[in-house]
Amino acid sequence: MRKNTSVTEFVILGFSNYPDMNPGLFMVFLCIYIITVLGNILIIIIVSVDPVLHTPMYFFLRTLSFLEICYTSVTLPKILANLVSQSKTMSFASCAVQMYFFLFFGVTECFLLACMAYDRYSAICNPLRYTAIMNKRVCIQLTGGSFICGTLAAMGHTTFVFTLPFCGANVINHLFCEIQPVLKLVCGDTSWIEILIILGAAFILIIPFMLILVSYICIISTILKISSTEGRHRAFSTCSSHLIVVTLFYGTGLIMYVRPKSSFSPDVNKLLSLFYSVVTPILNPIIYSLRNKEMKSAVRKTGMKVFHSEI
Repeated sequence: MRKNTSVTEFVILGFSNYPDMNPGLFMVFLCIYIITVLGNILIIIIVSVDPVLHTPMYFFLRTLSFLEICYTSVTLPKILANLVSQSKTMSFASCAVQMYFFLFFGVTECFLLACMAYDRYSAICNPLRYTAIMNKRVCIQLTGGSFICGTLAAMGHTTFVFTLPFCGANVINHLFCEIQPVLKLVCGDTSWIEILIILGAAFILIIPFMLILVSYICIISTILKISSTEGRHRAFSTCSSHLIVVTLFYGTGLIMYVRPKSSFSPDVNKLLSLFYSVVTPILNPIIYSLRNKEMKSAVRKTGMKVFHSEI
């Protein structure tokens, strides 16, 4: 993968500028990681064991929880290691692998969120044909398509970035190997490379985002036609959790990727990256559990079963 480069490893600067904060940050991020993994595993277990939740919406939610666990695991363990280690180096190949999987899980989630929007569109706008439209085969095909898109996008971007010439500087002023900070280490003028990366990221992010936008325009239009206030509230409550997750994920993702690399300071870039790579995954179980009556009921039932089995 390497070409015309003298760099064999990178130094991930992370929070090195704030050494006194490292112990506290380590505890905070460790707690976040544990809660994220356990929270999403709990969703996967509950959706798998409760027959009431064996529907397309929860099939996608279970997949989303799996992606969140993987997405967080690509970056947070290394961030934690760097907070307690004197050596903050990462080999050239390891950096490329981390970038690949970060992009893979991130892009896959983008398209999966679009699939979830289409599911809500089918349920609200075509309720009589919903079970025929969103059958098991279609759900598997949509999920598989999301993973294929993630694979192609991650492979293309990672190969493109790591075949560029790196010479001399090897300090990445970021938390992990992400496209924008790594591009700063490329030799020569990278303005045209930035344009290509921005166009590629815009294409990847905007296609599913437009699908989500169109789906919700149709959903809102249908909800407004419902005569009763209770009916409108019930219809909107089935997609409000998804809408919150989409806003959080796409909002920070678009700000981070669809812009020139010099738009924000490194510290602002770190905060943005933390938000969509660390904060959003921990919020997903909370959002879906607290705002979804079926999930809350399933959690209570599962808790009661565990309690009675122990007695």
